[in-house]
Parts: sequence; structure tokens; C-alpha cells
Amino acid sequence: MAIKRAKTTRKNSSRKKTNYNWKQTTGIWFIRLVLLFFGFTLFWVLLLTIMNPPVTYLQLLRGFERKAAGKEWKIEKEWLSYDELSDNLKRAAIGGEDAHFLTHNGFDTDAIMKAFEKNQSGKKLRGGSTISQQVAKNVFLWPERSWLRKGLETYFTVLIEIFWSKKRILEVYLNVIEMGQGVYGAEAAAQYYYHKSAKSLTKKEAALIIAILPSPQKWDARHPSNYVNRRANSIVRYMNYYSIPE
Repeated sequence: MAIKRAKTTRKNSSRKKTNYNWKQTTGIWFIRLVLLFFGFTLFWVLLLTIMNPPVTYLQLLRGFERKAAGKEWKIEKEWLSYDELSDNLKRAAIGGEDAHFLTHNGFDTDAIMKAFEKNQSGKKLRGGSTISQQVAKNVFLWPERSWLRKGLETYFTVLIEIFWSKKRILEVYLNVIEMGQGVYGAEAAAQYYYHKSAKSLTKKEAALIIAILPSPQKWDARHPSNYVNRRANSIVRYMNYYSIPE
């Protein structure tokens, strides 16, 4: 009996040790993966303080969507530095997309609450995303909505607000945002719509480009709908009230 109990005790002890080792190994690998994720994403964000994003997931996705629809592959883009971009375009972007860009820390709580209330009331869904959040989504993530993507968007928004200047955030935004059929960024949009550089856009031209951003594949800055034209006129009206990063 004593021998049987000893064997049973050794077996139980062995099982406990095996379970403990498995949990310990899993915990170690989990910690390693978390540290790897934080290290990689931090390196990625810091790298893009000095390097311009070569391409985004959305740009590639739209290219494949065009091919699937029988259209030509098209990703038109040309980078302009912050100082080269028209001040009219910078003011139009802030006025039309994120009025509190210079003062918030990446999240406009007032806009988020208004969007939530409007969505809860059953009206047309709208977002409360800031320019910083749109940069986080467009540069680092994918367009489809999900809780995972929203969580990562929040994470990357915090990172770029910490490590990038407001000038850099606005510069990247105006160079990567989708602005038409296969057209990305201000320079490509200015050439596509007005056959001129984004360095010399007028107030109305800049406002029209920004006014189509909610649906750049649907609307056209050259032939604006009544809604787009009204929105552009509203942006022009208040453009001079908005400061830009210096």
C-alpha cells in the first residue's frame, strides 16, 4: 500500500510539474510577444518621423479592387513636404476635418460625443475621427471597421501624438489620404482635378478637395454636387479662423 501511495504521489507531482512548466512557458512566450509588438510598433512610428510611408494598405487594396473591377491598376501619389504644401490646403483640412487639431491630444471628445448622440438617435452614421486618428488608420492599419482595428487605431494615435509633431501629422495626412479614384495625397489630387501643383491651390480649390474626403471614390472636386459645393463654401468661409502648425 505504501509503495502504491508513493507511486501515486510521484505521478501527481509529475503532473503538477508538467502543468506548471506549460503555464510558465506559455506566460514567457506571451510576454515576449507583447514586448515584440511594442518594440516593433514603436520602431515603426519612430522610423516614420524621418521616412515617408512608401505605400499604405488602403492604397494596395484599392489597386486590387480596381483590377478586380476590370479597371487599370492605379496608385497616383507624389510626396510634398509640409512647407511645400499650400497653406490654403492646410487650413481647409483643419477647418473641414478637425477644427481642434492643434489643441487636442489625438482625440476630440466633443466630436466623439456629438457623433455618438447622432448615431444613437438613428440619424445617418457619422464618425468623430480626428486627423491624427485618420493618419493612424491610413498609415498603420486597414479600413474595415472592427473593435480590434479601433483599439489599434487608438494605440497608434497615442504613439504618433507623443512622437510626431503636429506638422508631421498634418504633412503625412495630406500626402497619404485617399482623394479620388486611385489618387492619394494633395499633389496627385491637385494635378488630377486642377492640373496644377498643390503648392498653389486657391482657397476654393483646396476646400473642394477637402470637401470630397468623406466619399472620395463617389464625389469629384471638378464637378461638385450641391452638397459638396455647400460644404466647400462653408470651409472657405471659416478658413482664415484656423491656425496651422508652424
